[in-house]
Amino acid sequence: MGLHTTLTLTNSAHPPLVLIHGLGSAATAFKPIIPALSESFRVITVDLPGHGQTTYVAGLAMDPRSLAEAIFDTIENKYGVKNFHVVGNSLGGWIALEMAAAEPNRILSLTGLAPAGLWLKPASGRLPSEAQSYYLAKTLRPFVKVGLRARSLRKIGFSMVSPKWQELSYEICYDASIAMGNCKGYFPAWDGMLTRRFEAHVPAKVPITILFGDSDNTLPADVSQERSLAPAHSNWLVIDNCGHAPMWDQPELVVEIVRETSAKI
Repeated sequence: MGLHTTLTLTNSAHPPLVLIHGLGSAATAFKPIIPALSESFRVITVDLPGHGQTTYVAGLAMDPRSLAEAIFDTIENKYGVKNFHVVGNSLGGWIALEMAAAEPNRILSLTGLAPAGLWLKPASGRLPSEAQSYYLAKTLRPFVKVGLRARSLRKIGFSMVSPKWQELSYEICYDASIAMGNCKGYFPAWDGMLTRRFEAHVPAKVPITILFGDSDNTLPADVSQERSLAPAHSNWLVIDNCGHAPMWDQPELVVEIVRETSAKI
C-alpha cells in the first residue's frame, strides 16, 4: 500500500533524507528538526500504516521488515528516489536498520534515534501497563486541545517520555497526543514487534549512528539497548538530559549528528 508522505520544497541538489517515526506517533513528531534538516536535505516524512494520515488496512503485514519494504516502494514510486539517507525514531529506527540490512546499496547513511529492536529478550505478548499512553490519549482526545494547557495533564502525558517535558512546546504535545489518540495501527504495529528483535547484518559501508538519551524510560538501557545487536561499525552515543524522543529534547544536537553521519559516505 502507498504511505502518506510529505516532501519539503528545498534545493533539488540536496540529497534526500527520509524520516520514520515510532509506534503511536506520526511524521509530525519531527517538526522540531525539519526546518534545520531542510537546509541540507530534501526531507521526506512518512506516516506508517494506521498512523498519521496513512490509513490502516486490516491484515496488512506490520512487522519492521515488511514496513521497511513498504517505505522503499512508496519513496521510489512517489518520487523516483531509490537511494537516500534515513533517520528513524524508536520503531522507526528499527525499520531503518531493516532497510539498511535488506538494501544496503540504497541507504546512504542511517541515524537511529533510540531505535527499538535492540532488546535482549523479545516480548512474547502485550503488557497492559505498556499501553497506558495509548489509552490515556484515546480517553482524553475530546479534551486534549484545552487540557494540554494544564501543567498536570502534560506531566502525566510526557514526564516519562522526556526529562524536559516542562519545556516541550504546546505544539509538540498536541501533535503527539492527537497522533496517539487517532492511531488505528498502534496494536497491529505492536504485534508486529512481538517475538522479534533486530538481528540482521548491515555492511560496514553504510554509515550508522545510534543514539539513546540518558533518561530513556521507554527503552531502558538495561534491557532494550543491547549494543551487540547493533551493526558492529555503528557509532554509539548516549546523550545527556534526553529521553525517548531526542528530536524533542536535543533538536540542535540531533541535526548536527545527522549531518555528521551523512557526511561519512
